[in-house]
Amino acid sequence: MDSERRMSEGEVQDEVEKTKIRIMRALVEKEDPSSKDVDDLTIRRFLRAREVDVEKASNMFLKYLRWRRSFVPRGSILESEVRNEISQNKFFMQGTDKLGRPIAVLFGARHKQSKSSLEEFKRFVVFCFDKICSRMPAGQEKFVAIADLQGWGYANSDIRGYLAALSILQDCYPERLGKLLIIHVPYVFMTAWKMVCPFIDSRTKKKIVFIENNKLKQTLLEDIDESQLLDVLGGKLTPVPIQDC
Repeated sequence: MDSERRMSEGEVQDEVEKTKIRIMRALVEKEDPSSKDVDDLTIRRFLRAREVDVEKASNMFLKYLRWRRSFVPRGSILESEVRNEISQNKFFMQGTDKLGRPIAVLFGARHKQSKSSLEEFKRFVVFCFDKICSRMPAGQEKFVAIADLQGWGYANSDIRGYLAALSILQDCYPERLGKLLIIHVPYVFMTAWKMVCPFIDSRTKKKIVFIENNKLKQTLLEDIDESQLLDVLGGKLTPVPIQDC
């Protein structure tokens, strides 16, 4: 009986969400006709990111469309636009977790703050997110990220860059992150973390997990099969640079 009741509640929630998707689509198409090309799954991600509040989700989505046209006018970021960031060899994509979500791996100690402009780093962030999203298997909308901070120091502390990446993730790729696993965390990193943490929304915070060194392998294996882990993390796979995915 309880099971039947829960199923009924779930069906009601689905219908409510579908209705709000239709309402939101009508609103955004009226404001921006180009949104007709966007599928319902994208609309749903923005809706969920704003707790199914149609007005807030619509404003967020319309802002995203304006940003996308301005920041990615050709529809994608070219490798030639992010050469310096790619040369740091810091971002990889390989394997899937037990839920079928693609895995991205970032080596934080390889990131160096841009001495000239933040713009290339922001383009690189979009380049990476677009690559990940293009590799989503059918029926999957989220990815898992592993941030390996082995060797991270003050030279890698790029608060401007971290905040820019966070803003792009939360505002332009809502409900894409499934989980962020942060490993090999040095004590000095916590200073930077305290500066960034207030800007992380509650939905994203719930997806962030700091893993203790002495529990690293067993914790990773809770979500990821050994055959799907990078060899540098104790698995079987060879890292594939994000530009080669």
